[in-house]
Amino acid sequence: MSSERHTIWREEGLCRAFVSRFTAYVSRGVLLCALLAGCALPHVPSRIVYEDPVNFIRLELDKTVLPEWPQGHFSHPVTLRKELVEAILQGLRVQEHRITPQQWIQGEAPVVPVFSDEEVALLSAQLVEGLAEARYNERVTFYLSQPLTFFRRMITSGGIYVKGSELHLLLGNWQMIYSVPAYGMIYDRRYPMRPTAAKGFDLLFEPADAVIPQESSWLDDVFANAKDELVIDITKLEVPAPPTGSVPPTVF
Repeated sequence: MSSERHTIWREEGLCRAFVSRFTAYVSRGVLLCALLAGCALPHVPSRIVYEDPVNFIRLELDKTVLPEWPQGHFSHPVTLRKELVEAILQGLRVQEHRITPQQWIQGEAPVVPVFSDEEVALLSAQLVEGLAEARYNERVTFYLSQPLTFFRRMITSGGIYVKGSELHLLLGNWQMIYSVPAYGMIYDRRYPMRPTAAKGFDLLFEPADAVIPQESSWLDDVFANAKDELVIDITKLEVPAPPTGSVPPTVF
């Protein structure tokens, strides 16, 4: 009798151990799913203007622009001449950010164009179209990439919007080497205006007198975040005028 009772207790112990272990595995699985759901990337509402296998221009909703606050609305839709947008893109310059001790040792970094001629040709036409379609609360974002290997690519990305006669341009990434993570969360295409790593560059524009100065903190200066966005006064740019009567008088 004692032998049978011992056998029953053993079986019950094994059963309880199995149930306990199974419950632990299930709990871990539920916790993992919850963590993955919590870490899931939020969806960014957008509309495609142009897309090819490696580049895109799209309209993205800016949630900080409130319907009940007209003063904060973008001046969209807006019609900009292609020649003006080309001049803006060609005038953009980038320079490696060096703090004062680095400048003492290495000197000033060279200033180079942000976009190549091919990139200017692609972007100018599509940005004009995007600004003409954008709503008061949408930015026009761009993403350019050059595949290097199957898992690595060089990206340049950012966004623009217009308020009155001011064109705001933010450069999120410039010729940044991005490695696609093995777990599949691809940030660079989802958030073109956000840097994928420390920027380390200053965004400049020529002619400099068309740039409207913006305030920044000393921390922004140290971490190269002070000069990644430009506000350009469109009225100060000299672009050859189109033939009379070819465009509406409200077009910049």
